[in-house]
Amino acid sequence: MNNREIKEYNCGFTNDNKWFRYRAAAIIVEDGYVLFAGNEKEDYYYSIGGAVHMGETAEDAVRREVLEETGVAYEVDHLAVIHENFFNENQGGLKGLDCHEIALYFMMKSRGTRELNSNSYTQGVKESMYWLPIDQLDEYRAFPTFMKKYLQAEHHGVEHIVFDERTNQ
Repeated sequence: MNNREIKEYNCGFTNDNKWFRYRAAAIIVEDGYVLFAGNEKEDYYYSIGGAVHMGETAEDAVRREVLEETGVAYEVDHLAVIHENFFNENQGGLKGLDCHEIALYFMMKSRGTRELNSNSYTQGVKESMYWLPIDQLDEYRAFPTFMKKYLQAEHHGVEHIVFDERTNQ
């Protein structure tokens, strides 16, 4: 590796059966729809975003992830949610792990269009972008589960949401 090449390290680690990740995610809303991603390996939709790299701010990470996944350079409006998420994964690369994720969710500025230029892959699998109607989100298996309730309420400041799948709270 020469001096110009920089290896990117995600902020996260695995220790025995415990997995931790620091993630930056986007809330992208256009005309009553919120943007989620999905792929042919998973049976659910997930928020746009990904791991923050060492030395990278969460805001820079969310801009990078949104551009990588949607092909569009959305602007950050504001930090909306700090989400502490505890879950046990039963499929994929995290199967059998006790997972702990801290995610900062940023509200992105509306562009007035749902047109995207996505050509995203995750772990070698093509990702697709899905505009899901906010008022029907409970009809989809979409994570994070707080999204519908959050988007249908008025907010002042940053929300702190803790969800523990292990205790269903």
